[in-house]
Amino acid sequence: MQKLKDKVAVVTGGGSGIGLGIAKAFAAEGAQVIITGRNRVTLDKAVVEIGFNTVGLQGDVSNLADLSEIYSTVAKKFGRLDVLVANAGVYVIGPLTSFTEEMFDKVSDINFKGTFFTVQKALPVLNDGASIILVSSTVNGKGIPNHAAYAATKAATRSLARSFSAELIDRRIRVNALTPGPVHTPLFNTVTSSAEEAEAMAENMGNFTPVKRLGTPEEIASAALYLASDESSFMLGSEILLDGGLRDL
Repeated sequence: MQKLKDKVAVVTGGGSGIGLGIAKAFAAEGAQVIITGRNRVTLDKAVVEIGFNTVGLQGDVSNLADLSEIYSTVAKKFGRLDVLVANAGVYVIGPLTSFTEEMFDKVSDINFKGTFFTVQKALPVLNDGASIILVSSTVNGKGIPNHAAYAATKAATRSLARSFSAELIDRRIRVNALTPGPVHTPLFNTVTSSAEEAEAMAENMGNFTPVKRLGTPEEIASAALYLASDESSFMLGSEILLDGGLRDL
């Protein structure tokens, strides 16, 4: 029995990395999946890679008009939304002494503002009893140099899971945080200047974890599938931490 049979799911930032892994898992379990992202080419490639039950809608989560258009399309095509994964995010890091206002606005607008309004704008189309998954990061509870603004946005995301759950409980909408550690995704390419530097950074991040490796999108997707399904029906306002022991060991 497929865990998400006949469910309609939106995964923001679903064109690559963790979002793509989640979208693949959801589609394999019977969901109609809508992935969103800013890059049309990346979305089209992801739709082909997933292979079935998938639609790609272009949009920027920090742009409220884009979000409204995405959910309007979902409502017209599918009539409802059963699962929402607020995964879209950017990895902007740098020393406190040289962190610019532009960098701060970029990471805040997408990771915090984008997550907040991704949920708010979805409310009219979300089914009662729906599941919302907010993708945070293990740095939401750990101090790491050069990560102050990024970590703060991910701590805000974790906080939103609690507050949203309390506010939406009358509709039986569950909101939980999915909190990965370092995962092998194209993210490292966004903060390095070459493929070699990206691979070196990924290796160093993996060695920083007690298990001495990066996580995989498939491992994170397995947890997302649990949160999306009825198996987690007693879980709300909470957090699943998958970080190779990074935070606690």
